Amino acid sequence: MTQPPPLLGTLESALYAEDLEAAARFWTEIIGLPEIARVPGRHVFFRCGAQVLLVFRAEATRQAPREDARLPVPPHGTTGAGHFCMAAAPEAFDAWRSHLEKAGIEIEADFTWPQGGRSLYFRDPAGNSIELADPAIWA
Repeated sequence: MTQPPPLLGTLESALYAEDLEAAARFWTEIIGLPEIARVPGRHVFFRCGAQVLLVFRAEATRQAPREDARLPVPPHGTTGAGHFCMAAAPEAFDAWRSHLEKAGIEIEADFTWPQGGRSLYFRDPAGNSIELADPAIWA
């Protein structure tokens, strides 16, 4: 077997939400990500550092592209809660926790990993598990 060519890293991650308006409000107003693209009823995309967060309506993306589609993206979509983790500086965790609580976001978990690094877990309006983590959890 040959060695795979090198990768540069993760470019985008996808979550699914039925209510794209609620998703857009959450990701822009609560989390502070800039919206970079939107197709009503299908998706809304956000810049997250060097990565892009894609939020799709699963029903809209499960359909195969038309034969004449300019962008023949294969169908995809899922049901149930997904997971998305964003990196945060260790000194920002208390401020993030306070900010989320003031916005009415319930913190599901807040702990320090055995190898070091803290994580905060909460949910977006679609029920996806969202994590803020100190990059040290993978150092």
